[in-house]
Order: sequence, then structure tokens, then C-alpha cells
Amino acid sequence: MENGHQPRANKSITESDHEDLGFRFEHSYSELPSLFFSKAEAELFPAPRLTIFNEALAKDLNLDFSQLPPDEIAKIFTGQSLPVGAKPLAQAYAGHQYGGFTILGDGRALLLGEHRTKNGELFDIQFKGSGITPYSRRGDGRAALGPMLREYIISEAMWYLNIPTTRSLAVATTGENVYRERPLPGAVLTRVASSHIRVGTFQFAAYRRDHLALRKLADYTISRHYPEISNHDDKYLELFRQVAERQAVLIAKWLGVGFVHGVMNTDNTSIAGETIDYGPCAFMNHYHPDTVFSSIDHHGRYCFANQTAIAQWNLVRFAEALLPLIDKQQEKAVDIMTAEVNRLPGIFEKRRLDLMRSKLGLKSAKTTDEDLIYDLLKVMETTKLDYTNTWRDLPTTRIDTNPSYQVAEFKQWYQRWIQRLSQDGETLESARLRMNQVNPYIIPRNHYVEAALSAADVNNDLRPLRRLVSALSQPAIENQDFKDLREPPPEDQACYKTFCGT
Repeated sequence: MENGHQPRANKSITESDHEDLGFRFEHSYSELPSLFFSKAEAELFPAPRLTIFNEALAKDLNLDFSQLPPDEIAKIFTGQSLPVGAKPLAQAYAGHQYGGFTILGDGRALLLGEHRTKNGELFDIQFKGSGITPYSRRGDGRAALGPMLREYIISEAMWYLNIPTTRSLAVATTGENVYRERPLPGAVLTRVASSHIRVGTFQFAAYRRDHLALRKLADYTISRHYPEISNHDDKYLELFRQVAERQAVLIAKWLGVGFVHGVMNTDNTSIAGETIDYGPCAFMNHYHPDTVFSSIDHHGRYCFANQTAIAQWNLVRFAEALLPLIDKQQEKAVDIMTAEVNRLPGIFEKRRLDLMRSKLGLKSAKTTDEDLIYDLLKVMETTKLDYTNTWRDLPTTRIDTNPSYQVAEFKQWYQRWIQRLSQDGETLESARLRMNQVNPYIIPRNHYVEAALSAADVNNDLRPLRRLVSALSQPAIENQDFKDLREPPPEDQACYKTFCGT
């Protein structure tokens, strides 16, 4: 028995007796060709215990766990007692990881099915950390509590920042340790997503040279996420355009809040345009374009400033996978998709400029705006201004009282910005009201995230985590009760590294 895992033959996973939880499962993904998935089940865990449950999300999903004790809820969210209608499977996909192509799949995740809400929305319900699957390779299929709570915190923060994202419904511990650098408490996270279809899913079908399966996947994706193009004459070309547009919007929003994903592989590029996989991610403190947090990203491939280029690189891989559907003549298909790929920089730049203009409170678009934005970022970099706080402080009196803003370079830039606002007929007050909608007062500062995770992991104390999540649920509000969470880390804590948690 390796690493203390219980053999599958001894496992007894049962269907829950509770039929009134509200789950309305469908299984459309399992109707795709069988190469895209394998049936699998959660492992048997000795002592499941509920750590945190997202009541607000459960309500949005029309789920009701109010009649269940925590221990019963924990059994459900570790796969020991499946909800009625769940039919777990592990999804297959490929991916370019740090530029190198490999065949992958859900090595520690299970899709229970797609839940249909009362208003007709469809969401994947997925376990993460529930044990070995046919795609685990040499992994143990487990997850540690810290990384699962980290995903819970950051995904909720992103949701309330109005950034497309997967969300976390629950985290439950398993009652056993997982072994990484040291023994850690094991846990399962329940993830909710519009779907888990990735660029890597298309790459997998293309790699298998199964054009029929590729077409069925594309048709399924269009039906699920882009039904408005179902009858389009060039619907597969239009699918590429729609996915590219959503990626451009997503990356612009990441850049707007200083988010560094950390592992932008093609298997982490959602076709639905959502942020997925919160491994070595973090938020920038003082601005620097080369900011990177991942402990394994030694060359800065996925640093803050590279995220736009990497997203476009990933979309080129998507374009390559779609070639057999674009035209029967490969040369013609390549020409068509090359033209689309050449449009990507303009699409991404437009979304970035629109987002940055809104952060500056600008209503119109002028050719000088790009210089204004660039020069502010350069001042932030050279004077080590905090990225989040600077945007929020611009239209307030904090600009006059904070010593960080008294340097000559910043003052000169500030006067240019005031003149630019006046060209739109704007006052500081009118600009402030709009700017506060896109410039958060609070983000999940890395040192506070780590403090909350440490308290939960080491001391079983969830109070710091709950307080942080509560603050992040209202990121635009200047709540004085959470004023401390706005502070950047001390200099001795500024060199922050994150780990993928696998």
C-alpha cells in the first residue's frame, strides 16, 4: 500500500440518500467520443471533515444543504456519498506546459456532471484532489489543504473583482496526510465552472488525428458556450474568433488588477474564457513588468508583462488544432488561420487600452492615452509604487499626503492626467466614482493569504481566512474594518514565491 492509499478494491462509494439537495445533473460531456474521458471514482478517505462551504455560491446554484450536518456534507464533498445523479469521470486532454507538448488528463480531478440551475444555466461540478484516475501517471491524485484553500480564496476574490473565473463550492479534509516536502493534511476542493473544456482538449483530439472527434468536440463547445454561432457559415472559424475575444477580455482584466496567473499552459486556457487553475498565482505589490511568483518559472515565461503574448501563443496552438475543420485543403486552412492569428495583437491591445482608460477615469479615446498609461507605469516601476493602491489613490486626497507620491516624476505625470480629464469635461469627483468600479480597494495580498492559510493549516483556525474572504467580497468598498488588508507587505516579506501544490 503506497503512501497509505487504500486499494480501490476495498472502496465503497455510495450514492447519497439525500435527494433534496437541488442537484439537477446532466451528462452531455459523456456523450462525446470516449477518447475524451474515462470513468473514475473518488478514493475512500478515512475521516472527511468540512473545512469551508460557500453558502452564497450554493444559493446561486439553487442547492440547499441546510438540513445536513457538516459530517454528511463532508462525505458528499469528498466523494464518499455522491449526490443523486452524479456519474463521475476524468477528462482527457493535452497541453503545452512551459512550451513543451505532453499528453495529460485529470490526474486528480473528477467531473460529477453538469448541474442545471433553475434559470437554465449549466455548470460543471468537479472534485479536485479526490484520488488517482487513469490519467494520474505517477501522481497520487491527492491535494493538500493549503493549495485548495488558496484556490477558494483567490477564485472568490476574482469573482467579486468581476473577472471571469471558476469558483469554489467547498473544501473538505480527508482525514489522511499527503506527502510533498513534508506530510500535509489532505483535502478535496469542489470546483464550479462553465465547463472544463480547454485549448488542450482540442489539442488532444488533433494529436490523435481523430477529425470526427475533433468536429464533435467543436460542435459541442459551440452548442454549450457559443450557441449564437451554431448556424454560421464558417462556425469553426467564428469559434476561434469568439474564444480569442474572451481571452483578450480576460487577460486585460488580469492586467488591470496586477494578477499573475503563473502557469498559463494550454491545458489551463479555458475555451469558456474563465480563469482556471489557481496554482502558483499571486497579485503584484509594487509595479514591475517582470514580476513572477512561481517557484519553477525560472526564466519568467509567465511573468506579469508576458501574459498577453502567452495568451496569444496559446491561441495559435488552438488555431493549429482547428485546421482540419477550417478547410479540407491544408494550405488554404493555414492561410485563413494565419490571417486570424495576425489580428490577435490588435484585439488584445484594444481590450487592454479600453481597460486602462477606465482605470484612469477616461470617457473618450485619444491617441495620446497610450503614452499617458505607459508613463504612469514607468513612474510606478522606478519609484516602486504599489500597483493597486496607486490607481485607487489617484482621485483622492491621499495623493497630497502620501510621501510616495511627492516625487517630481509622479507630480509631473499627475498634472498631465488632470489636463486629460478636463478634455473629457471630468472633475476628480466624477472620475473617482467611475474609477472605483474598476480599481479595487482590497485585493488578496499575498502575505495575508499566506497568514490565513497558515492559521487554517497549522492551528485549524479559519477566522483569518473567513475575515479575508469577507473583505474580498466587497473589493470596491473602503471599509475601515479591513483597512489593514490594504497594506503591502514589509520589505522583508516582499520576495514572495508560490508553488503549484501538485
